Amino acid sequence: MGGLSIVHWLIFGGIAILVLGGGRFSNMMGDVAKGIKSFKKGMAEDDEPKREPSRIEAKASADPVFDRDGNRIRDTEV
Repeated sequence: MGGLSIVHWLIFGGIAILVLGGGRFSNMMGDVAKGIKSFKKGMAEDDEPKREPSRIEAKASADPVFDRDGNRIRDTEV
């Protein structure tokens, strides 16, 4: 008699649903899901704003690179 078994938890959950109503539980779970999604989205966003490359960086990435034989090593798209 020390702990509650799974049967006790199922009975308790069934009574709680009957007392509070099924609609409230679905609304609560929807709110929890929205909170989790917004938390994940907030964690995924970068803290630093994206910066534009400087003129030197932009020019270096825009110029094609050739080796000694004149073969193109890198195109203009990086």
